Amino acid sequence: MNIDIQRDGTALTAIPEGRIDTLTAPEFQKHMEAELGDVNDLIIDFCKVSYVSSAGLRALLALAQTMEDRDGTIKGVNVSDFLRKAFDLTGFLEILNVD
Repeated sequence: MNIDIQRDGTALTAIPEGRIDTLTAPEFQKHMEAELGDVNDLIIDFCKVSYVSSAGLRALLALAQTMEDRDGTIKGVNVSDFLRKAFDLTGFLEILNVD
């Protein structure tokens, strides 16, 4: 999985590409956790994500918990209608503070 990382001070924007599913979720989570360092604000840009499975949701939940533990924020942007519906049904609109 390709993940473009952009930093601005203590804010990090991650732009994953493709699917976050059973095969890619562990790699996504591990890569993201390694990038967090001193990050206070994590933005995940879903503009290039086509699908998120339950494994992907677990990875996102783990990242949300990590950010909460450090009193940081997590936000989802550029969420497609398809993903927005899945996030709504699972309660992730609130967890990821989706615009």
